[in-house]
Amino acid sequence: MSLSLSAMPFEDIRSLIKDFPSIDNEAISKIRERDAQLTKPPKALGQLEELAEWLGGWQKTATPKVQRPQVAIFAANHGVVDQGVAPFPQSVTAQMVANFTNGGAAINQICKSNNLALKVFDLALELPTPDIMLEDAFNEKDCAATIAFGMEAISGGIDLLCIGEMGIGNTTIAASIYHALYGGDSSEWVGPGTGLDDKGVAHKATVVKKAVERASGHNGDGLEVLRRLGGREIAAMVGAIIAARMENIPVVVDGYVATSAASILHAISPSAIDHCIIGHASGEKPHAKVLTHLNKTALLDFNMKLGEGTGAALAAVMLRTAADIHTGMATFAEAGVSDK
Repeated sequence: MSLSLSAMPFEDIRSLIKDFPSIDNEAISKIRERDAQLTKPPKALGQLEELAEWLGGWQKTATPKVQRPQVAIFAANHGVVDQGVAPFPQSVTAQMVANFTNGGAAINQICKSNNLALKVFDLALELPTPDIMLEDAFNEKDCAATIAFGMEAISGGIDLLCIGEMGIGNTTIAASIYHALYGGDSSEWVGPGTGLDDKGVAHKATVVKKAVERASGHNGDGLEVLRRLGGREIAAMVGAIIAARMENIPVVVDGYVATSAASILHAISPSAIDHCIIGHASGEKPHAKVLTHLNKTALLDFNMKLGEGTGAALAAVMLRTAADIHTGMATFAEAGVSDK
């Protein structure tokens, strides 16, 4: 889908979110009816049964499926890297995008092993967003245009979207968003990212504190927080989540950085991310606190913090399994097995 923007693009986005479709409770009822007839004791498959209901409810069908899953990686660069918040240079972002394209990254192997489609979106890597410690990341028009660009992630008739990211310095961006939305001390939202030592983490917390202080006045408005403190990959993931909701596509959100896109939408309306699950609990420790604010529980916990959609892709495998069990399993009548 595409978004037609007016002279007040943020208002257009808020109106779209206000009119989001809701879950299909009739589909869920039919899924539960069939589940009660399957050759197993009630609730024997635990969370897998709940995942089948969630999938079908948002896909608006009594036969949930994961036949055309899409992993989308959004890549961007950030001017705040100039403040020394990352141990790697910005050039690594483009190098990793090339690695994705050549099939050499961890996400490529997960997708190959599990038949998941992969798209990589290069968001003007040669033009980093401004240093958020010194100025806003976007003006309203450019922020909204990047959100609209992210909506392209759902093209091609997919039935499940997994969002991930790549961007040197973007854990600083995510930490700034969380600090702006949830308050507390900046150190509560900062972790080592790609390998900072304790001194580096402390410096990063100072940068986050100064960035959020500079960007004050947003009054907790999610889109204003995004505009002032975000990055192109975060804005694009916001767009992808919006577009998926409008087209009845469930979303799996990756870890610490990708969750910041969900937190932006949650700040606008908590129900705006009801069609999203968090794929995994990131090894970046502040992620657990973020999930508490979002009232979400991660599906998997492998102590991963790589990003690039890896946790979301692994969660997609569990979702496909849940759907396949529900639709493919025989009922007692079909199998000739005696029910109680």
